[in-house]
Amino acid sequence: MKESKNSDSPVTKKDGRGGARLNAGRPKGTTDRVTIAGLLGAIEDTNGQTYLEILAQDFAVARAHDRNLTQKYHHLILNKVAATLTNVEVVESDDAVAAKALAFQDALVKLQALTDSTK
Repeated sequence: MKESKNSDSPVTKKDGRGGARLNAGRPKGTTDRVTIAGLLGAIEDTNGQTYLEILAQDFAVARAHDRNLTQKYHHLILNKVAATLTNVEVVESDDAVAAKALAFQDALVKLQALTDSTK
């Protein structure tokens, strides 16, 4: 007993299992139930410390007692924090730009020669 997909009413099935249900799901216009800002705020309200302070304390405890956990903290810090601190600046001199242009021109000449020889 399926209704057409073009109708506005939900699909009903013979055995009563599956298919769309009226008023099912989250209401339109609702936001995420848990937000990062809300979660961090709740942690700070509960403990009286920011998440970063708690993370630093946990890292200090891990260093004193558990080598494997310390390594996990190092991976966390290196992967998430250090990546945002890395700044690479590439500066090319006029000589480098000219050398690249010359190499590109030579490559085009060789490519054209190969193309001409295959014809």
